[in-house]
Order: sequence, then C-alpha cells, then structure tokens
Amino acid sequence: MSADSFATRCAATLSAAVLLGLTLASGSARAAVSEPYVSNAVTARLLVAQDGVAEGVRALSAGLELELAPGWKTYWRSPGEVGLPPRIDWTGSENIADVAFLWPAPERFRAFGIENIGYKSDVVFPLNVTLKTPGAPARLQATVFALICSELCVPHDFTLALDIPAASGIDSAAAARIAQFVRKVPDDGSESGMAPDVAALNADKTALIFTATSATGFSDPDVFPEFGENGAFGAPDIRLGDRGRLLWATLPLFSASKPAAALQITITDGARAATFGATLADQVPEPPFTIRKIIPGVGELAWVAALALLGGLVLNVMPCVLPVLSIKLGSVIKTRGQSRTRVRAGFLVSAGGVMAFMWGLAAITLAARALGFSVGWGLQFQNPTFLALMILLVTVFSANLLGAFEITLPSSWQTRMVRADGSPGYAGDFATGAFAAVLATPCSAPFLGTAVAFALAGRAIDIFVVFTALGLGLALPYVSIAVMPGLVTRLPKPGRWMAALKVVLGALLGLTAAWLFWVLIGVAGMRAALTTAGLMAALIVVLALRRMPQAWRRPALAVLIAASLLAPGLLREKASPNSAARTAWVAFDRPAIARLVADGTTVFVDVTADWCLTCKANKALVLDREPVAGALAAPGVVPMLADWTRPDDTISRYLQSFGRYGIPFNIVYGPGAPEGIVLPELLSTDAVLDAIEQAVGGAAAAAG
Repeated sequence: MSADSFATRCAATLSAAVLLGLTLASGSARAAVSEPYVSNAVTARLLVAQDGVAEGVRALSAGLELELAPGWKTYWRSPGEVGLPPRIDWTGSENIADVAFLWPAPERFRAFGIENIGYKSDVVFPLNVTLKTPGAPARLQATVFALICSELCVPHDFTLALDIPAASGIDSAAAARIAQFVRKVPDDGSESGMAPDVAALNADKTALIFTATSATGFSDPDVFPEFGENGAFGAPDIRLGDRGRLLWATLPLFSASKPAAALQITITDGARAATFGATLADQVPEPPFTIRKIIPGVGELAWVAALALLGGLVLNVMPCVLPVLSIKLGSVIKTRGQSRTRVRAGFLVSAGGVMAFMWGLAAITLAARALGFSVGWGLQFQNPTFLALMILLVTVFSANLLGAFEITLPSSWQTRMVRADGSPGYAGDFATGAFAAVLATPCSAPFLGTAVAFALAGRAIDIFVVFTALGLGLALPYVSIAVMPGLVTRLPKPGRWMAALKVVLGALLGLTAAWLFWVLIGVAGMRAALTTAGLMAALIVVLALRRMPQAWRRPALAVLIAASLLAPGLLREKASPNSAARTAWVAFDRPAIARLVADGTTVFVDVTADWCLTCKANKALVLDREPVAGALAAPGVVPMLADWTRPDDTISRYLQSFGRYGIPFNIVYGPGAPEGIVLPELLSTDAVLDAIEQAVGGAAAAAG
C-alpha cells in the first residue's frame, strides 16, 4: 500500500474520531444527506458529517451509502471471479479538488458456485473530500455505476447531488454512520497487530501461498489478495500455527494481469482488518503441520477413514470390477489344490500388493502436491504412457489366457521362487493385488469422493490415513479368503470347466483392453491409438511364434515393448474441439454459467472423462435415457459437458472449488438454485429430475 493511500486513511479515521467527539457537544442543525436513489434492490444517498463548510475548513468527511435489499449484494474493489466494483464520476461537483474513496473490509460470498467478494448488507464507502477553496460552499455531484446482484445481476446508473453551504455544525447521525464504516477500513497492521510474512506462487503459477503473523493470535481470518485489475482467486485454504499467531493460506489463482501487477493482500479477522503490499518470494512457505494441529482432527479423520474403508469395499462391485474380477477369479483358480497355509499366505500377499499400490499412490500425491501440481483421483489415466503400459499388460494377460502363448519364467528364476514345500513364490500374488488396485482407480464409488476430497485438501497424515483405509477396503475380499481359506475347497474339482473359465476370463480382459484403447483415443488421438494397436498385435504375434530363434525374439520383443510405450506420447494429437458436439452437450464454460442463470436458464454440468467408468455408467443408465434425456433437451435447459479426459486446469480448479478431486461430478444450476445442487456420484433418474425441477423453480415462480 502506498504512503499516500495510508495517509489518506489515517486522515479519514482521525477526522471521524474528531467528529464523534464534537457530536457529544453539538446538536444536529439539519440532515446533511442527499435525495436518495431508490430501486427494489438498493437505496443510495450521499452523506456528509458536517452541516456545512465552516470558515477555514479544507476537508469534509462524507460517504456513499448503499442500503441493499435482503438477498442483494454488491462488490469490493477486487470482486473475485465475476462482478464489477462501484465506479463514481465526480464531474459536475463544485469547489472540490479531490475525493478519496475508501473501501471497508469486504466479505466472501458464493454466487452461481463462483467466489465473489463484496458486501451482503448495507455499506457506506467513506469519502475524504478536499476543497479547492477552504471555507467556501461546495457541491458534491456523483454519477454512480453499481452492479447489484441476487439470483440475477442488475446494473444501476444514477446521479446523486448534495449542496453544502457555508455553515458550522455536525450532523450527528451522518457522522456516526460514516465513522462506523471508517473503522472497518483496513489499516497497515499497526493498529490491528497483523503483519505480512512470505508470499509466493507455486511451481506452475496456479496458486498463491501466503503467511502472516499476529501478536494476539488469529481467531476467524479470511484472506483477499489483489493481483491487478484482472486478478481472481478462489476460496483460501487457511491453517493456523504457533498457537494461532501464524496464518498460512493457499488460494487458487484463476487469472492474473499480464504483465504481472503488484500484489496486495487484505486480511480480515473479526472486527480488525489490514492491507499489505507483498513481494513474491522464490521459496514457497510450508503449511504449519504441528502436533497441536493433528490431535484436534483425530475424531474427524477417523470418520473419514471409515468412509474411505467403505468406499474401497464398494469399489469391488463398481463397473471397474470387470477386469479386477477376472484377476481375482484367476487367483482362486491358481490356488485350487494348494494347502490352506499356501492359500492364506497367497491372498495376504495379494492384499499387500493392493496396499503397496495405495501407499505408492499416496507418496506420489504428496510429492506432486509439494511440487505444486494438481492432484486428483484417477488422473494417471490422463497420461498416454501409463495407458500404453496398462494396455500392454492387459493385452498380454488376455492373449495368454486365450492360449495364444504360454509365458514361462527362466529355469533359474523358477528355482529361486520354489519354496521348501514345493509351492511357487509370491511375486505373482503381489502383482495380482497391485494390478487390481491400479485398474480400480478410474472408478469413483459412493463415500469415496468425500474421503478423497478430505485427503487431497488436507495434511500429509490425512492423505496417508485415507489411502491406507481405502486400500484396506479394496483388499478386503483377499483378506476374507486369507481368513477363511476353506472357501477355495468349495470350488468344483479340476476339469474342463477350468479351461472354459480361462477363455471367459481372457475375453473379459480383452474387453478391458478394448476399453483402454478407446480411452487412449480420447487422450492421445486416433493415430496414436491405431499405432499402439498395431504394435500390440505385432507383439502378440512374436510371442505366439514358438519356433522363432531366441536371438531374434528377445530384441524384437524389446523394440516392440519400447515402441508401444513411447508411441502414444510421441504421436499425441491436440484435443478435438468437437468431442462435445457429438452429443447434444455444449462445452464447459464456467463464466457463462452465471450469465445463463441470470437470464433464467437452467444449467446441468457433467464433469466426465473417457477413463471414468462410473461416468460412463451414469451416462448409459441415466443421462442418455428417458425421461432424463428429454429433460436435458427441454427449452431453457443447457447441458454443459466438462471433458476431463485430458488434463485441464480450468476443470481441476472448478472441482477444487467444491472440495472435489475426482469424478464423476454433476451439478445443476438455475434460478431456483443459483449456488448449484450437487448430485451424488451414482446418478439416479429421480435425483436428476428432482434437481432440475428445483433449479427451474425460481423461474417458474417468477412466471407465475
């Protein structure tokens, strides 16, 4: 904040304090208030603390008062993602040299699911008026533009005028009203006791991380950064440390001025507020993960861990269970005829494979977050190289089960893996569990979204506990058989049915490979997918040629595997802009939601991806069927598709604004639900139709 700006605020504060003192000794001669501007949303007037200009007076204390009707709001100087701050033109004023416009501390509110900053009730903007000729009469004339919003936004243009004659005296009501809001104008920290510490942008410049201190400790703080006229931030994640004396906050950066403007940060905490200038540092401040912080959250963490455990268990019966079920059934077939001890140990090792993957995923999540990357559930399926690896494994497993070839380990490996009792080693069991966990991650089960959102928005211990509980839930079928290995003995005796089952399981994995190819088309494009398919076919042919010399086979396999993994990334095409047009959906446009709802339109947002099996189940079973399809195609309803098949920071930030880090995610906006109605992960016809009806309700009521 500049020295001139701070001096102006100090002058206004001092002037108001003097006026309040004079009020106790003076009566009110007459109201120093302009004729009001009145609408159904706002009543506006100019206030002046003095009844007139006394001899020798060089400055006056004034204010622009906006009395907002219930439910209406207006904006701060930095309004957030959408909105416009009030603007005033003083043309037509007389004997006025300058008018300093001061901003009381704002509030945060959500409209149409978007973060806004401003005022939800009456507000007076203090004005410090400097006269050209001290002691002479003056005239204040303000042409005001103010955007006032409720379910819809209404711009207001009006003119207010107030003549101030040569006179002495104080208007007690006006002086008290102005002084009330002068006290809400942020200081520079000298009176509020707050001070800035470190401010920095994360590695990919998508978030601001800020720390501040307070000698008396923070109680209920909020943070409002300003980054030029075009700067917009999301809601802050605020954490306190050092017994409340340290504030750490991170805010998603949605847009910024180019070139980068100076950074200014306002902190509010109850009745106090302060504004600081800030210089961006290179080092990102770490959040205050302290013992005092962890212990109070144990109760909440335990509940979320229980949800994660249940969500992991439910994953076993979600649409992604198709490939996982094949692997699990294959494990059971393999253990037929083995001892109870071997069966128990094998399934426990498979459960260990699940847990190893989940712990690895937690470690990668922590590392990515530390480097400033966006993290979410199932995002690895946006990576074409990862998809190619999954296609390679599933295709080889499928062809093996269908009898195209037999994979055998070298004799030296087999010798090492044989135990004293003649049972094979546990590497395959471990890989079975880990692979099953990998293929389960594209799904989002009930309870899973809440648990993952809590973890990804929380501390390191939150991520570890939630992912551990999730792995335990997913591994519970393995653990169950380990506890009761006798279940395996209830299978029929070996026979032709086992060969038939192998074919069925191979076909199921073949369908999984086909699905992964389809996902690869959306992520990397048709050219990359067809090239990968051709390389996979060549790989299967080489594996099936039993008479090929090993001197040729091994180099050929190495080249084909390497090419299969590299091709999708090297041949990746740009996303097709017509992906949404193949259906009746329009492409996701977050700012357009507010405009559409303000015009009385209902907006249904579907955040989906080709790799999200739960999303596809919702689409096939609910969204593409009547009567939901008809409701989405009705006049006045806009179905909006947010395709997250490929990485998209706009969609990531949109999900994070709702505390979500995975999909599916569906929400309905409308005149009757401007904040949006969030739907469950698993959609039902009744839930969608009820939400649309409720969202349309505001428009229907207005029409009635």
